[in-house]
Amino acid sequence: MSEVITEYRNENTKDIDIISTIDMVKKMSDEDKIIALAVEEESQNIALAIDLIAKQFLKGGKLFYFGAGTSGRLGILDASECSPTFSVEENMVQGIMAGGDDAFKHAVEGAEDDFGAGIKDAKVLTEVDVAVVISASGNPKYLLGVLEQAEAVGARTVAITCNSKGIIAEEAGIVICPEVGPEVIAGSSRLKAGTAQKMVLNMLSTGAMIKIGKTYENFMIDLKASNEKLKDRAIKIVSQIAEVSHADALTTLMKSSWEVKVAIAALKLNLDVAKARVELKHHNGVLRKVLTGIKSSEFRP
Repeated sequence: MSEVITEYRNENTKDIDIISTIDMVKKMSDEDKIIALAVEEESQNIALAIDLIAKQFLKGGKLFYFGAGTSGRLGILDASECSPTFSVEENMVQGIMAGGDDAFKHAVEGAEDDFGAGIKDAKVLTEVDVAVVISASGNPKYLLGVLEQAEAVGARTVAITCNSKGIIAEEAGIVICPEVGPEVIAGSSRLKAGTAQKMVLNMLSTGAMIKIGKTYENFMIDLKASNEKLKDRAIKIVSQIAEVSHADALTTLMKSSWEVKVAIAALKLNLDVAKARVELKHHNGVLRKVLTGIKSSEFRP
């Protein structure tokens, strides 16, 4: 077993149990400042992973996150937010954790050590999918099972870890390793390591969705307007991009079944809703291509 830096004792926080609360908070904040810089150092690898995921999405592939404990929960969280944010099918991005769904709320002892369970859970993978394995230590046997199965079917693999000496860093195709150093509380990888992993996951899912046209500029044009807050956001987005009043945006959104991209295309190109949908379909749903007239075949991740 390789050494795990997240298990080291942090020399900066040895007195954390006897200092004042404000000093405790300041020490934790000082440690957290390390995280963003560590993630930034992995920018190149993160970009490679984003382009890979986007490429596989365009082939009809799916993105799967696999993890145990905190890492598994973070994967499930990121996956669950993709559908409402980008209006993709719920199975396009999926989170799977060692121990199954029950492990999300309750610790399942030994789940991360089950190599066979990793193989079994990864049976969902196909050759066009991407498997992202997430672990602070980089050593769970469960994830090694996932990677073995991924290789067997030809799925592409990405590892997110905070330990460059972890075994998954040796086995995955792309490795993202923000080394954040020892935790404030030795071994509590839900802290700095967990935050770093969350930051990377944000970048992977958001970046890949941007690359396949799920945004226009920095607007969330594929959101599902499922409540009053999101409907209000949709109105504002349509109004700003199409340069129309809120009233006109609302009217067109209602005609468009609250599909933001359809409403924008209809208003900007002076089309009825049905024709706007056809234009979007011809351009693989990429609004920028519809508005600029660039053919969808010219779009590249």
